[in-house]
Formats: sequence, C-alpha cells, structure tokens
Amino acid sequence: MIEVQSLYKSFGKEAILKDVSFHVQKGSIYGLLGSNGAGKTTLMRIIAGILKQKNGHVRVLEEEVFDNERIKQKVVFLPDSLYFLPQYTTRQMADYYSKMYDSWDEERYQKLKRLFQLDEKRKISQFSKGMQRQVAFWLAMSSMPDVLILDEPFDGLDAVMRQKVRNVMIQDVAEREMTVLISSHNLREVEDVCDHVGILHQGEILLERDLDDLKADVHKIQVAFQEEAFHPEASGLDILHQEKRGSVFLLIVRGNEGDISAEMKKHRPLVYDRLPLTLEEIFIYEMGGVGYAFENIIV
Repeated sequence: MIEVQSLYKSFGKEAILKDVSFHVQKGSIYGLLGSNGAGKTTLMRIIAGILKQKNGHVRVLEEEVFDNERIKQKVVFLPDSLYFLPQYTTRQMADYYSKMYDSWDEERYQKLKRLFQLDEKRKISQFSKGMQRQVAFWLAMSSMPDVLILDEPFDGLDAVMRQKVRNVMIQDVAEREMTVLISSHNLREVEDVCDHVGILHQGEILLERDLDDLKADVHKIQVAFQEEAFHPEASGLDILHQEKRGSVFLLIVRGNEGDISAEMKKHRPLVYDRLPLTLEEIFIYEMGGVGYAFENIIV
C-alpha cells in the first residue's frame, strides 16, 4: 500500500532523510516513532505528496505519489499544525472537501456530526484547539480515504474524544481496509492502535518490526541472587539497560526468552520475574543503544 525505497531528502546542505526504506501493508496501522528532529514530519509530507524527495521512490497504491492527482484523491494527511480556510465554517469546509475528494460521503458526514456534536455553522477559528482537531477528523473520515496519514493526531483531544476517534479509525481499517500511518510522541496511544512500528533516528530507519514480535524480542526482568558475584555484562546476554536496587537487578534484555531464562537459572537466582514491558520503554532503551540521551526523549 505504502512503499518507500532508498529515500533521500535534504534542505540545502542538510540531509534530513538518508536511505529510508519501509513498507506499510494495506489495512494496517503503522506507527512511525522517532526522536525529535528525526525527519518524521518531512517523511510524512513526502508520502502525502506535498514534498518531493531528492532520490528514491515513494509509491502509494503502487504509483508514485508526487504530482499524481489520482492517488492524492485517495490520501488524507492531517498535520500537527492544522490549517483551515480563513473564516470558513465546518459546513463550508465540508463543501470544499466534497469538491476536492470524489469519495466524499455526505451520509458519513451527517453520522459523524452526531458523534462530534459541534456547531457546523460556527467559524472553525472560533473553536478551541481540541475542537479544531475534531473538525479535522470529521472532514478526513467523511472523505473516505484509502490512506490516512496522521501527525500527532490526538493532540488536544480529551480522553473520551480520543477513544471516539480511535473507534472510528479502527472501524474503517477493519471494514474498508483503510491504511493508517501515524506519528506521535504519545507512545501509549500508538501502542493501543498500531500493529507495526518503525523507529526513525537521525534520518534513518533504526528498526522496523511487527509490534507483537518487537515485544516478544525485548524483555524486562528482575532477578536477585544469594551471592554478589553476578555480573550482567559478563553473562553473554544482549543487555540494553541495567539497574541494581539493593540485591535486585532490573534488566532490559533483547533475545529469546527461553535463552535468557536458561542463562539466568545457571546462577541459581532467588528471584526471577518477567515484568510487563511497554512500547515507551522499548523505544527509550533502543534509542539509548544508539547514544540518544534519555533526558532528551519526550514521550
């Protein structure tokens, strides 16, 4: 559905994206994660056909997207900083969208009107930030896109509205096989909806995995030994992070769970527990592994 191959993009002499390649399958929700300034927004604007890459290929629905009006008809991009035509009401923007997108569904628009409960005759500029975000989703979902690209989509929405928006989005993924590419610093939100993630760092893809596979490959364990002779760094395990709290070690380890357990049991631990590991923690420790200081990570 979305295919990015050997993508390069620079502004002046500064390289923003360097040999980026990844694939988003039809009917999936792909979470694009990364450090601040990694190039996520630039990448999303290229996929949406707003910017043109220097080298490489970006295909949506198996066609190059830039200057491709037919493909852009099927793509909706909601940026972090929303823009609406000055002095327009929601109804006027809806009329504008209906002329821009052949797939516009007025019946869907009316159904979502009951969901969002906003005054469609009120100027959008008079709405709060969160209400403007609701308008953006209202218009986007009424356009019935095949591809929805979201940059910080839940910013400004309260908990109830975030859940409503997620439900509508997931419904379209399930029923119409809509494809979603989402970037957010709120990794808890991403974890709730995404089935595949990629981490972008300094313009390069650091890793790309199915979310379940990623969680199955990184483990958080706490272990304690009767003797003080245990040294994690000498265990031969791929340890991303370690802490010691009294006699208890807290370890973040990459690898097969069975191999990790077998290695630990060689040392006859008094305590050996596997703890739940969040996507946020995986992100932090993966980024720490490439030298990105923890205090600079905003999640």
